[in-house]
Amino acid sequence: MDKLFVRNRISELCAKKRVSKYKMSLDLGHSKSYIQSISSGKALPSFSEFLCLCDYLGVTPKEFFDADIKEPQLVCKLKELAKDLAEDDLVALITLAERLADK
Repeated sequence: MDKLFVRNRISELCAKKRVSKYKMSLDLGHSKSYIQSISSGKALPSFSEFLCLCDYLGVTPKEFFDADIKEPQLVCKLKELAKDLAEDDLVALITLAERLADK
């Protein structure tokens, strides 16, 4: 992964979450231009800040870097919901997902 990927991915995930870089910066306790400086290539977040960004955006670090996932925030939410399901419900969910994937 390179800096360009990180910059673009943050911009993409902000858009999917429907939050401005300005609001995200303030919500994370930074100056209003913090996220903009990352997405413009002037800075990169520290590792701990990266983890905070992922949490804020609703993705895991793995999902952040997996460019093949079209809707990482929704995939993360589905995984969270699936953790508490009974085995029969998980099988039904898998069957539905496989059917939808075949379309």
